[in-house]
Amino acid sequence: MTTTTSVGRVRGVAAGVAVAATLPYLSLKLLWLTGHPVGAGDHPEQLDDLWLVNLLSFGMDAIAVLLALAFVRPWGRRAPAGLLAFPMWVATGLLGTILMALPLFLLSTLVFGPEEASAADGAGDGPAGWVFPVVYGGFAVQGVALITAFLLYARQRWAALLHDRIGGLPDSPTLGVQRAFACVAALLGLGVAAARVSWAAGGTAGLPAEWADEHGRGVAVMNCVTAAMAVAAAAALLALVLRARPHRRLRGPLAVAWTAGGSLFAWGSWQLVAYGTVATVTDPRRAAPGLLTLVESVQVVTGLLVLAVGAVALAERAAAGPLGAGAADVESTR
Repeated sequence: MTTTTSVGRVRGVAAGVAVAATLPYLSLKLLWLTGHPVGAGDHPEQLDDLWLVNLLSFGMDAIAVLLALAFVRPWGRRAPAGLLAFPMWVATGLLGTILMALPLFLLSTLVFGPEEASAADGAGDGPAGWVFPVVYGGFAVQGVALITAFLLYARQRWAALLHDRIGGLPDSPTLGVQRAFACVAALLGLGVAAARVSWAAGGTAGLPAEWADEHGRGVAVMNCVTAAMAVAAAAALLALVLRARPHRRLRGPLAVAWTAGGSLFAWGSWQLVAYGTVATVTDPRRAAPGLLTLVESVQVVTGLLVLAVGAVALAERAAAGPLGAGAADVESTR
């Protein structure tokens, strides 16, 4: 009882911190949506072109608040699994990527020093200097807190699954289809990784003209992280469908496939929406060429394939009942 109470308290604190961490971002977006250009820099008129992006990002953070509440309120335990799992999958992909990229970017700043603004950058063209640390600092805190709350929630709701083994996944009639989809996802993921590594190394093929001139370090770090996510998603998914090391705990490769697949889908979708919107109303130098759009679309498809295979495999595992290899292992550890 004491352990359960302690876990519940930690989950409650984590959820509360997650909600609090969204407030600066939600407030800033609400100000921008209502015509108050706080922190918008020297070109507040650009907010008119970004209203859809700001509306979507406001909605996404609002959903994060609902998720945090679901992890601690009684109605959250009664909610259908898919209703919570899908938005949390997207949130894990978005926030998990930031949690990986932000320390790497800060490390690069410590090693190589801050980037100097070039003439092509247009001094004052972006948001005010305080916006970046406020927004991404909030994302980092939100990511740690929300993911912690979700893990503790999952530990309570799906405890048997987290103790299951890879070999506990059933050899169902759909396994051949799962393996085919996983192989396609792996090939697509490797293609995404190759393109992202090329851009991170300084390649400019398929990039907007503005990016090709700037070679921003932050963009390079994101490309590296996305490439790593693509490879990780492929490896974890293949480990699951090929039943590699069947006595290994399921939660390890499942967590990797969950995070990496969510990252590919969420960031690919976000970039398609953001760049597509901006490209139609601003400087053509910022327009996304076909190759970039193709890579982002392939990212989305790869993430969806990971989701589809994972959802089918876990649904079949749940339908198989509590008995089996995985359940026996759980019983043996009690």
